[in-house]
Amino acid sequence: MTCKRCHHDTARKFGTYGKRHIQRYRCSDCRATFSEPAPKLGTHYTDPEAAAKALAMMLEGMSVRAISRLTGLHKDTILGLMNTGAVSAERALDRIRNIHPEHLQCDEIWTFVAKKQKAVRKGDSAELGDQWVFVAIDAETKLIPCFALGKRTRETTVRFLADLQERLTDERFQLTTDGFHFYERAVENIFAGQADFAQLIKLYGDYGQHGLERYSPGHITEVISKIRDGRPDPAHISTSFVERSNLSLRMGLRRFTRLTNAYSKKLANLQAALTLWFAFYNFCRVHTTLRVTPAMQAGLTNHVWSIAELLTAA
Repeated sequence: MTCKRCHHDTARKFGTYGKRHIQRYRCSDCRATFSEPAPKLGTHYTDPEAAAKALAMMLEGMSVRAISRLTGLHKDTILGLMNTGAVSAERALDRIRNIHPEHLQCDEIWTFVAKKQKAVRKGDSAELGDQWVFVAIDAETKLIPCFALGKRTRETTVRFLADLQERLTDERFQLTTDGFHFYERAVENIFAGQADFAQLIKLYGDYGQHGLERYSPGHITEVISKIRDGRPDPAHISTSFVERSNLSLRMGLRRFTRLTNAYSKKLANLQAALTLWFAFYNFCRVHTTLRVTPAMQAGLTNHVWSIAELLTAA
C-alpha cells in the first residue's frame, strides 16, 4: 500500500476501526496512519453490496420494514438508497432512444398515495389520493420505453405520449390503448399520422356483487375494437402484454400490493420506486419467454445488468 504522506510503498495493515471494520494502514518510513476511503453510493456510506442486496429485495416484492428486519439497515436508509438508486436508474432509462417498435401497447395501472381518493379532504395536498401509472410496452421486445405517474387526466396523458414520441424513430408503428377517452385526441396531436392507432374497449359485468362489496374483478362481457387512425392490423389490436406487465409491477413492488399498509406515503418515493423498477425490468430482469432482458432483445445492451451496475449507471 502506498503511503498517503510520503508516497512510499511501505504501508502495512494496522488493524481496523468502526462498526464496518474499515482497514487502517501505517507507513514503516514516516509512521503515518491512514485508511482507505469507505465505499459510497451517492451520499451513503452503506456498503455497495449491502445496498444492492436491499434494493434487490425491494424489487422482488418485499416491503421496506421487512428489508430492514432482514438486513439490519434502518428504514430511512433503505428509502434513501432507493431515491439515490432512482437517479442512476433514470440515467439508464434515458438510454432508451431511437427505438422502432412495430406494435406498441399502452395502459394505466392504479395506485394511491397516503389515502384513497374517497378519503381525501378539502385542503389536502394534491399529491394525495389516487395516482395512475401510464405504461407503454413494445409487444415484440417487451421493452418498456417510458412511463408517467400522475392523475388520470388529459395533462398526464399528453405528458406520457410526448415522452414516448421522443424515444421513437420517425418510422410508422401500430399503437393500441385501452378505451381511456383522452388518448384519442392526444395521439392524433402528438403522432400526427405516424401511428396506426386503435383502442380496445372492454366492457365488464359483475358476479352479483356491487360497489364496496366487490373484491374480485368483474368478468368481461364484451370487447370492442375501435380503429381511430390509419390501418392497424386487427391481429395485433391487443393490450395483453401491457396488462401482463401490470401484474409484474404489482408482484414486484410491495407498495402496489392491494389490502396492505405498504402503500406509498409520499409521491416522491412512489416516483423513485417506479423509476428503479422499470430500469430493473428493462436491464436486469431476464424475461422468461425471451430468455434475455428486454434491453438486450431491443439491442440496447449486450449483457444482463446486475443491480450494482444499475446503481452506478452513468
